[in-house]
Amino acid sequence: MNARMGLQKYRKKRHFAKTPEPKGKTKKSNKELIYVIQKHHARSLHFDLRLEMGGVLKSWAVPKGPPKKIGEKHLAVLTEDHPLEYANFEGIIPKGEYGAGKVEIWDKGTFENVKSAPFKKCFKDGVIEFRVSGGKLKGTYALVHFKEKNWLFMKVRTKR
Repeated sequence: MNARMGLQKYRKKRHFAKTPEPKGKTKKSNKELIYVIQKHHARSLHFDLRLEMGGVLKSWAVPKGPPKKIGEKHLAVLTEDHPLEYANFEGIIPKGEYGAGKVEIWDKGTFENVKSAPFKKCFKDGVIEFRVSGGKLKGTYALVHFKEKNWLFMKVRTKR
C-alpha cells in the first residue's frame, strides 16, 4: 500500500476544462490538519471522508456515511488522493465526467493523530486513529485496513 499516491491519479481521471473541481497541487497547509466529509450525489449517494496527509487529502468513499455510535463500523473504500483545495469544493460535476453529480460539504474541521507514530506510518500500517473537531463530528474515530482498498471506519471510545 503506497502511503502517498500524489495527485497523478486524481488529475488523470478529470478533464479540468469541463469540471469545476480544483486541479490543485501537493502542499502543506501550515496549520492544524484538516478533514472534510462531502456528501456526493453520484451514481449512488455516498460520503467522501478526506484527511490531510503529506500535502494532499487521503480519501475514502463511505457508502453509509460516518458512524454515529461507538463500535459502529462502516465500509470505507480508499480512493485517489485529492488536493487540499478540494476541502472547500462544492458544486456539480458534469454528466459524463468522473464522479458526475452534486458534491456538498457535509462536515469540515480539524483532526489530530491519536497515535504517537507519524500519521504516514499509521496509514502504511493500516490503523489510523484520529480525534476530530468539526461542525457535526466530534470525538475519536478509527480507520482499519482489512482488504485491498477496503477499510473499516468506526467511532471508538476515547482512551484516557
